Amino acid sequence: MGNTEVRVRGLAARAGGWSARHRWAAVGIWVLFVVLAMGLGSAAGRVDVDQSDQLKGETHTAAKIIEDAGIKEPAGETVLIQARTGTVTATGAEFRAAVFDVVGAVRATGKATGVTSPYDTHTISRDGRSALVRFDVRGDAETAAERIEPVLDAVAGVQKDHPGLRIEEIGGASMQKQYKDAFGDDFQQAEYSAVPVALGILLIAFGALVAALLPVALAITAIMATMGLMGLVSHLQPMSDTANSVMLLVGMAVGVDYCLFYLRREREERAAGRDAGTALRIAAATSGRAIVVSGVTVCVAMAGMLFTGLAEFEAMGLASLMVVAVAMVGSVTVLPALLSLLGERVEKGRIPFLGRRRSGGGGDSRFWSAVLRGVLARPLVSVVVAAGALLAIAAPALGMKTQQLTLDQEFGNSLPMVQTYNHLNEAFPGGSEPAQVVVKAKDIDAPGVRRALADFREQAVASGASRGPVDVKLYAARNVALVSVPLVGGSDMDRATESLEKLRDEVRPATLGKADGVQAPITGQVAGNHDFNDQLMGSVVPVFAFVVVFAFLLMLLSFRSLTVAITSIVLNLLSVAAAYGILVAVFQHGWGASLVGAEGVGAIVTWLPLFLFVILFGLSMDYHVFVVSRIREARMRGRTTKDAIRHGVVTTAGVVTSAAVIMVAVFAIFGTLSMQSMKQMGVGLAAAVLIDATVIRGVLLPAVMALLGERNWYLPKWLHRLPDLTHDEAPEPVAPPVSDRGERLTV
Repeated sequence: MGNTEVRVRGLAARAGGWSARHRWAAVGIWVLFVVLAMGLGSAAGRVDVDQSDQLKGETHTAAKIIEDAGIKEPAGETVLIQARTGTVTATGAEFRAAVFDVVGAVRATGKATGVTSPYDTHTISRDGRSALVRFDVRGDAETAAERIEPVLDAVAGVQKDHPGLRIEEIGGASMQKQYKDAFGDDFQQAEYSAVPVALGILLIAFGALVAALLPVALAITAIMATMGLMGLVSHLQPMSDTANSVMLLVGMAVGVDYCLFYLRREREERAAGRDAGTALRIAAATSGRAIVVSGVTVCVAMAGMLFTGLAEFEAMGLASLMVVAVAMVGSVTVLPALLSLLGERVEKGRIPFLGRRRSGGGGDSRFWSAVLRGVLARPLVSVVVAAGALLAIAAPALGMKTQQLTLDQEFGNSLPMVQTYNHLNEAFPGGSEPAQVVVKAKDIDAPGVRRALADFREQAVASGASRGPVDVKLYAARNVALVSVPLVGGSDMDRATESLEKLRDEVRPATLGKADGVQAPITGQVAGNHDFNDQLMGSVVPVFAFVVVFAFLLMLLSFRSLTVAITSIVLNLLSVAAAYGILVAVFQHGWGASLVGAEGVGAIVTWLPLFLFVILFGLSMDYHVFVVSRIREARMRGRTTKDAIRHGVVTTAGVVTSAAVIMVAVFAIFGTLSMQSMKQMGVGLAAAVLIDATVIRGVLLPAVMALLGERNWYLPKWLHRLPDLTHDEAPEPVAPPVSDRGERLTV
């Protein structure tokens, strides 16, 4: 083998070469970049997505009317007082005493305003067994959760004094506080545990502490820099906490993966007898290039979220895109410099029981060698069995039902507020999530407008869309009225949506729609979910088309093979479909749901399918580009296509397995959270990555390529003018050229 001089070209090779020659400068520039990004981001502050920018359509229009009018709605809270037995009613002395005590206790805290008795507002259920005390929390609604605890304590005290009644509080502030108390630490723990989990797996993979720390250090610094950049970019595209969590997930996954690819190839070349400089140049030209191709593909996939028109998705897409780009740049610049600086010291801190794993996965994997022998011996059987199994797994996805999860679906019975939510909806259907009609007129006190408002109140109940009470709050000085309409259906989203559509399509046109110059968009939780679903469904086709087309073009340019580009897209779509099938089987049909604590969900959260498609399509390209690059490289050296397939899959098995185990472990952490939407995301991502790294890369990819043979490298003559983004590094002696039916392969 020896230390042969190699000829390299390409951005990754040049960047790696420069960094290795100017290692202290490269490290210094990276550190300066991270520090500057964090400092500038901290100084600029982060602008979060505003409620009025979350959605388009009626929900957006309603939010803008309220915002432009300067109306700041306080956080509303409700205390449910309910008889535990049928013998007690709201007219009884005990019940009246409890209501009196609740009103007094809430007022006494000084944290509430507008406290109303159910006897004044007629908020008593039809069966006479339940009543509502309503009030607003003083101060800004966004920070109301920080001030609600004294009120909750006061209500709890009244409950102790009246054990024969059920006295429970629910509202935006109390729900936010309970959620934060119960799940804030849960999320934080999940995010923090991702680092030690990844480090532990890397220690097993490398058998040395320094080598294991490098990928984690790169991922963490990339995440830190991106957090700073998010602050700067948020002034153009507002960000969110959800975008931050997704960025952490993606950043940890790709940051570790990219470093892992590079480091394992460098170790492999040194183990083959090459000097440090040659090994670095080879790693830069091969793994470095694969990282750039993969990174650009992932960025393109993440950019697909920008086509949804949904502020939350746009924030997630941009944050993910930035962290992938930063991790990619770090992998091909500062990583070669660090490896050049460390040299043999990268092996420091060896773990005694794991041995000295100098090959870094470059040697043949016994397990995958055995699998490949069977696959390559019977490629057609392997394709039929593997593809058939994945299609069977994907089949349940044909009946996928998506919806925004209700509170009881999201949290089950793990929180007291869920039980209160159910009690309130049973007694007052739709009372916990009423529709809100935002009426804007030139003169809200005009007789025609007043008459239209009265007609709307009457017909909302007469139409069957609501059982009342329909409340109207006038802001005469701003010519705005807010109409609260409890929807029939309550927590049953399908029925509640039918009631909403009846209000929008029948009641409103017949009443408020007849008043001149009146705007009356209908918003609220149910309306927001409905509008979100409509907008999301409308963006599915453009997002899918954008991601698939651009991924195809990138693969075509990177491998100069029409066949490779097509098979890449088909295999990735198959792995995504299988992930969808698993999600539907577990969370919608309940097959094995008890294993992940998902009983009774019955639906997939609306945003997840599109989110999973974008994330998985991007991340799966990591493995695909890495494996196919190695196969093509072996083919260019003169190996036969079948031998190149065996070599490429087997020699990358170690790094792909290590990377996949890390991703699965990190994503599985989110599958342990109590929120069903996070559980669905974690299980879906983990299952897809597992399928992708095993069935797709270990069986289907080699089997399909073996069946295609030399046609794998087919490129029509009319496409030969495309830019050549392949590398031409050839560290092994070149065998005689192999005939090819498409584009001539040269070294």
